[in-house]
Amino acid sequence: MSQTRDIMLNGLWKNNPATVQILGLCPLLAVTSSIVNALGLGLATILVLVISNGTVSLIRNVVSNEIRIPVFVIVIAAAVTITELLIQAFFYDLYLIIGLFVALITTNCAIIARAEAFASKNTIRDSVLDGMFMGLGFTAVLLLLGGMRELIGNGTLFANIQLLLGEGSRWLTITVIPNYDGFLLAILPPGAFIGLGLIIAGKNIIDQRLKQRSESALPQTA
Repeated sequence: MSQTRDIMLNGLWKNNPATVQILGLCPLLAVTSSIVNALGLGLATILVLVISNGTVSLIRNVVSNEIRIPVFVIVIAAAVTITELLIQAFFYDLYLIIGLFVALITTNCAIIARAEAFASKNTIRDSVLDGMFMGLGFTAVLLLLGGMRELIGNGTLFANIQLLLGEGSRWLTITVIPNYDGFLLAILPPGAFIGLGLIIAGKNIIDQRLKQRSESALPQTA
């Protein structure tokens, strides 16, 4: 139970790929101009992580050290191809927006890092769990950054949600700031860097306060 809890906390907070490892920045910064784009890429990343981690763990005892990295890359490329085809088949309009960045997941350092650092050394169950929660942690940052940029840049939330949920979901789009002219910087690459910097700074402040609180709770020794 402790192992499972550690895997979950590492993926969601302590070792988050985006805010701690600072990996996968290319798709993270490029796609997060809206919540819908961020969610689409996040779900794709979770699926790739789960498939690749599970497969790498399954074959870890039959792949020699000399060729393990090329084999891991092939496994990840296959998982990305499966995911890309699924998005193209069921969410084609969304694929036209994020398709390029789904393909780039193959070279995402976060995916390769989990295969090498965790999946190649642990059981299938723990590896799949690690992939899921690393993906969820990455997706949470994508959604937070996408929400910030969409709100500040366009004054809306969940714009184009029909790309994911169909035409009947258009009512879910929220216009937070009516008659808003927009703030171009927020939806440009510099806005993505600024937003991610603020998220990382916020996490560091929370971690520091939690550390101070835990230290103050310890019994004082003479």
